[in-house]
Amino acid sequence: MKLELYPFINTLESEAREFLTQHLKPIKVPAGNLLFYQGDICDNILLLTSGKVRLYTQAEGIEEITLYTLQAGEQCIVNTASLMSQTNAVASAETLTDIEGYLIDAKSIKALSKISDVYQSYLFSLYQLRFNALAELINDIKFKRLDARILDWLGKQQENPVVTTHEFIANELGSSRVVISRILKELEQNAKVVLHRGKIELL
Repeated sequence: MKLELYPFINTLESEAREFLTQHLKPIKVPAGNLLFYQGDICDNILLLTSGKVRLYTQAEGIEEITLYTLQAGEQCIVNTASLMSQTNAVASAETLTDIEGYLIDAKSIKALSKISDVYQSYLFSLYQLRFNALAELINDIKFKRLDARILDWLGKQQENPVVTTHEFIANELGSSRVVISRILKELEQNAKVVLHRGKIELL
């Protein structure tokens, strides 16, 4: 198992660790698949060990807004909140890459949280981390210019040039492809970026 990526695993009580191991179901999903839709009630928790998953929300007539990207070793707060409270998921989850991980069903994850203080503490810290990240996202959308947000987003990627599309950036930042294309052209004219086919170079 690759669950050692999760910070709670090494300190998990022996009984809880054995319980978790017995109730895990391995899963592999190709890129471009939806794991659940906004409005679904989740019945399994995903423990991601490889790949990336995008969590995004969309209201009728409004562009998609990416809330966050789930990485290996992270537990999805949207997934967790929906399952634990049996309420509608506030976002959809799409695999950005091929993923691997484990599923654990609702009954088992609730039992785990009852028998393990370590896992329960992890859940509380998870909520706090995501709350802070979402507060930062809301602040950026409300107060930061879109050209600055584009440059910030490009700078946070792990490559330069960044292999991407204008539509993908629009979905990440909650804008439209037309607006993103216009601003990228302005940034290129101002010598901030160089636009290539299928990639963007940050200067």
